[in-house]
Amino acid sequence: MKLADVIVALETAYPPKTAEKWDAVGLVCGDPEDEVTKILVCVDPTQSTVDEAIESEAQLVLAHHPLLLRGVNGVPADDPKGALVHKLIRNGAALYCAHTNADSALPGVSDALAKAIGLTVTGPLEPSEQGDTGLGRIGELERPEPLKDFARRVANALPVTVQGVRAAGDPERLIKRVAVCGGAGDSFLDTVKRAGVDAYVTADLRHHPASEHIEAGGPALVDVAHWASEWPWCEQAAEILRAAFGGRVDVLVSTRRTDPWTVGATSEAAGGHA
Repeated sequence: MKLADVIVALETAYPPKTAEKWDAVGLVCGDPEDEVTKILVCVDPTQSTVDEAIESEAQLVLAHHPLLLRGVNGVPADDPKGALVHKLIRNGAALYCAHTNADSALPGVSDALAKAIGLTVTGPLEPSEQGDTGLGRIGELERPEPLKDFARRVANALPVTVQGVRAAGDPERLIKRVAVCGGAGDSFLDTVKRAGVDAYVTADLRHHPASEHIEAGGPALVDVAHWASEWPWCEQAAEILRAAFGGRVDVLVSTRRTDPWTVGATSEAAGGHA
């Protein structure tokens, strides 16, 4: 298979035209005429995942997050991101990024998160103009469960991070109808209030918006690590590529944790803070 063939499959699943205007998606480096026999799928194009791709002899890294989100004038090898581009090229590996176009796709990032949690998806949280796709997802559990148990369910469904999973709201509140958004989702707090859900699962929630949301009687909040919320997408994307090419391309999911937080600590005082 040529890289160009893989790009066609990726852009069929995750059309670049559906990416947000500020986003940077598509081929970052690589020759579309080069042969591809192995692909590594990851959330972040970092030193760790690039090394993993090279060690596994992959010719393509498919990443969710863009490497060069903001405009650059060059990619010199003495710049951290430039160094990754040089390392990829020197080792015959391409880099392709599918970001907000993978968020809004059907299936997309939030579908993978919903599936991992055990939700049956009923539709998008914020529909696109077409109505059947869009950002975020709404789904339902098979049966209601208390928030404290639901938070544990989420923690068990996602990779371990030092942040873990935290929830805001009455621990005994019954949760059945749930909104999810992979990645940073506090821009949808007002949308979530109108969606008639019992809880909202997302990442990067901030103190004041979360506090004001709960004080106003909004749905319970479940906050997870950004990387962990998007990691289930890797297997989804891998399955799409496996289905497209059968056994002609070997598709691997990264085993590297690229969540930036490496140490977590809580108070040793009995009971902690009130």
